[in-house]
Amino acid sequence: MEKSESLKELAIALCKFQSKVETIQKTAVNPFFKSNYANLSDILNVIRQPLVDNGLSFVQFPKGRYGLETMLLHTSGEWMYESYEMEPTKKDPQGAGSVITYQRRYALGAILGLNIDNDDDGNKASEPVKQVVKEALTPDHKNWNKVVDYLKGEGVMSEVLKKYTLNGENETKLMNEIV
Repeated sequence: MEKSESLKELAIALCKFQSKVETIQKTAVNPFFKSNYANLSDILNVIRQPLVDNGLSFVQFPKGRYGLETMLLHTSGEWMYESYEMEPTKKDPQGAGSVITYQRRYALGAILGLNIDNDDDGNKASEPVKQVVKEALTPDHKNWNKVVDYLKGEGVMSEVLKKYTLNGENETKLMNEIV
């Protein structure tokens, strides 16, 4: 991965983005494998506004024969970048186009830490709603340091927000501690 000298502002924005972005449902059907997947349009529709709200954007473009470059940008000028190649199963224009679309979906999922969930055909939505009471996460909370360590590692804010509530002031404190 290549990156700008500093990632502080980008990291804060990405953390906020991850706390706001929805789970992306796998609504498209692959009849050959009899499986569901999240198509590029579904992913873009879910992430577009949370990206804008947090000063983030991305660019993706083909590189060479079967490569893709993805760059995540922040309004501060900070950025991170990666590229990779993937061979299409059919080496014709349709195969090349398909592999680029596939790469775009997976690259966005990876660089943005997206949760692309399984589509259960609405079964979970039909279950009774369980009321969950969340604890407020503050710097005084006994698990504050555990949450900081979790987010500094491979953790994502959306998982933290499943268990805790976090007001704006404490969210800013948390973001400052993890960068």
